[in-house]
Amino acid sequence: QLVESGGGLVQAGGSLRLSCKASEPIFNINAMGWYYQAPEKKRELVAAVVSGNSPHYADSVRGRFTLFRDDSEKTIALQMDNLKPEDSGIYTCWMATLWDNYGQGTQVTVSP
Repeated sequence: QLVESGGGLVQAGGSLRLSCKASEPIFNINAMGWYYQAPEKKRELVAAVVSGNSPHYADSVRGRFTLFRDDSEKTIALQMDNLKPEDSGIYTCWMATLWDNYGQGTQVTVSP
């Protein structure tokens, strides 16, 4: 079970930091990341990191979002800067082991 925190309401240009931690022991994490889903749109992977590699970002967030991972603590964070209204939606963390693990999602709302 993955538990997210840090969502909320922010004005355009502001920042939020999302965090995600496994509530139960989780082993052999191969990849971690964050999905984003806008209202009535398909979910998309906006930031991800595979073990031993550098993070990758969707074009829409590159340069504004930064992914942090702590393997020892089994946590992942997404620092979101210079937020835009179009970043509003639900953000869901993901950790890949032998299967995919997802959080419940946290709402981010960016006002103009």
